[in-house]
Amino acid sequence: MNQNLKGKAWTFGDDINTDLIIPARYLNTTDPGELAAHLMEDEDADFSKKITPGDIIVARKNFGCGSSREHAPLAIKAAGISAVIARSYARIFYRNSINIGLPILESEDAARHIETGDELKIDLSRGQIENVTKKQTYQATVFPEFMQKLISAGGLMAWIRKERKQDE
Repeated sequence: MNQNLKGKAWTFGDDINTDLIIPARYLNTTDPGELAAHLMEDEDADFSKKITPGDIIVARKNFGCGSSREHAPLAIKAAGISAVIARSYARIFYRNSINIGLPILESEDAARHIETGDELKIDLSRGQIENVTKKQTYQATVFPEFMQKLISAGGLMAWIRKERKQDE
């Protein structure tokens, strides 16, 4: 996975729960493409049609609250969103995201100042978020080295497969 990301910001508010990320009516599938087609549709019916690969979701506090299902981060990643930035996350959502290799950054300043349409650059290794549009830089909590390896590998299962190959 690329440690340097760039894309357009799409902003959301506080307490975006997993039912808003992927409505429960679509939980009868685990097909990533089908999930991606319905990403955030109860917040913005055309959201999945507006985003382009590499775009970044930015939200306020408690992103991913609600149920512990893995469908929510899977839908985000499958839609081509390269990262999520928020002030805080529900802990299960946070871990599910890391497990599938979806970078999620915690930054109160970024969550407060970034607006929809802002062009962003992210250096994952340093936790640095640059708002190119506003010429501002924000610091996110840096992932521990092990979590950086999981994200870089594409998630926990991909990291395990990679480690097994190296041991052969």
